[in-house]
Amino acid sequence: MKKLFSFIFTLLAFAAHAQVTFKITAVPANTPANATIYIAGTFNAWNPASAAHALTRDATDGSYQITLPASTGTIEYKFTRGSWAAVETNATNGSVPNRTYTFGSSTGSVLHQVLNWEDLAGGTPGGGQSTAAANVSVISTTFQIPQLGRTRRVWLYLPPGYATSGRRYPVLYMQDGQNVFDNLTAFAGEWGVDETLNLLQSNGQDPTGCIVVAIDNGPNRLDEYSPWNNPQYGGGQGDLYVDFLVQTLKPYIDANYRTLTSRENTGVAGSSMGALIATYAALRYPAVFGKVGVFSPAYWFAAQPLFDYVHQHPANPSTRFYFVSGTTESTTMVPQMTAMRDSLLRGGVPAANLNFNTRADGQHAEWFWKREFPAAYSWLFAPATATATRKSQRLAASVYPNPAAQELRIELPPALAAAQLEISDARGRTVLKTAVHNGQTVNLRGLAHGLYLSRIVAGQEMTVVKFAKE
Repeated sequence: MKKLFSFIFTLLAFAAHAQVTFKITAVPANTPANATIYIAGTFNAWNPASAAHALTRDATDGSYQITLPASTGTIEYKFTRGSWAAVETNATNGSVPNRTYTFGSSTGSVLHQVLNWEDLAGGTPGGGQSTAAANVSVISTTFQIPQLGRTRRVWLYLPPGYATSGRRYPVLYMQDGQNVFDNLTAFAGEWGVDETLNLLQSNGQDPTGCIVVAIDNGPNRLDEYSPWNNPQYGGGQGDLYVDFLVQTLKPYIDANYRTLTSRENTGVAGSSMGALIATYAALRYPAVFGKVGVFSPAYWFAAQPLFDYVHQHPANPSTRFYFVSGTTESTTMVPQMTAMRDSLLRGGVPAANLNFNTRADGQHAEWFWKREFPAAYSWLFAPATATATRKSQRLAASVYPNPAAQELRIELPPALAAAQLEISDARGRTVLKTAVHNGQTVNLRGLAHGLYLSRIVAGQEMTVVKFAKE
C-alpha cells in the first residue's frame, strides 16, 4: 500500500512539474510578417523582450508557440511584440487582463488568440468602429449550445428587401463568425460577406438572395471543429457541434425566419478547421446540407479518420462542393484537398457538383477567403433556371491585387486567349467593359474609391470577383 501511495504521489508531482506549450493560433491581420512575439510574465520579471521567451513561428499554419520548462504553481503572463507599447489588447484596443496558467492543470498545448496590438490598432481596417452592414444583427451573444453545455454569439444576415418581400430564402451556415461580417470583432480580418451579398444583389447577380447565419468560434475551437482527436492539438467534439447546428440552431432559424428548409437550399461553409467541420457536417447530415464551401481545409488535423469516414459514408450525389486553396499554403493542402475531391467522385458525386480551384497567390488568410467568397457563393447558390445558369460554370480566372490602387491584373487559364471584363459599381452601373488577355493590367485611375464587382466571361463560363479600389 505504501508503494501504491508513493507511486500516486510521484505521478501527481510529475503532473505538477510538467512543461507546457503556449500556442497562438491567430494574430491580427496587420501583424508584421517579420514580427517576433514574446511571452512576458511573472516567470521572467515581466520582460517584454526576453530573447529566451520568444515564440517560434510555424510557417505551415502561421501559428506561434513556446514551451516553458516544468514548474509549479500559477503564473501570469501576456504576449508582446518586444515592448509594452506593443502589448496585446482586446478587439476594441482595450487592456487585456493578465492571462493565468497553473502547472499541472492541463497537458499539451494551451491555445490563444491575439485580437489586437496596442501600437497597431489605429492602423486596423475599420478604425475601431463596426463595419457590419445595416442588415446584419446579432441574434444572441449567449445562444445556448446544449450539446456542449456552452453559449456562443450568433450573427444573422438578412438579404436586402427581406422585411417587405414575403419570400422565403436559402440559408448558409458559416463558422468562425467573428470574421464573417465585422472587422471590429475579427481576429485576422473580416470576409465582408455582407458587403459582397449586398453588392451582388444590387448588381442583379444574386436574384434569389440568401440568409447567412454565422457562429462565433470559442476557446474550444479545435475541439469543436474536429470529430476526431489529434494527439497533439485536441479535437473530438465535432459530432456534438454539428448536432448543435442541425438539432438546435437550424430549427430555431427555420422557426423564426422565412427560410427554404430543404437540403437543396441549405449550405455550410468555413475555412481551415471550419472547412474540416463543414465537410464533415455534409457527410454526417446528407439530408440537411446540400451545399458546402470548403476554403483552405485543415484536413491534416484528422486526415486518416476523415478519409475513412468518407469511404464509409459517401456523400449525397447531389451535394455541391466548392473547394479553393492556395498552391503553397502547406505541403499537404492541395494533395489532401485533391484526395477529398477524388474520394467524393469515387463515392458517386458527379464531377459537375465538384468545383475545384487552386490559386498560385492564395494564402491561409482571411483576405484570401474574402476574395474567393463571391465566386464560391455564386456557384453554390446559382439559381436552378436555365437562363440564370447559362453562364454559371466557373471560369478559372482571377483579378489582383485586392484591394487595388491604380491597376488590376488579370489572370486567365493559359489555354484561353482572351475574355471579356466588365466592372460595375455598388449601384450596379457598368463603369468599365473591355476585352482582356492573361497577364494584362487594367487601368483603374478613372474609378473612385469604393467597392466594385468584376465579371470575367469567356463563352459559357464566368467568374465573379469583388474588389476594392483604394
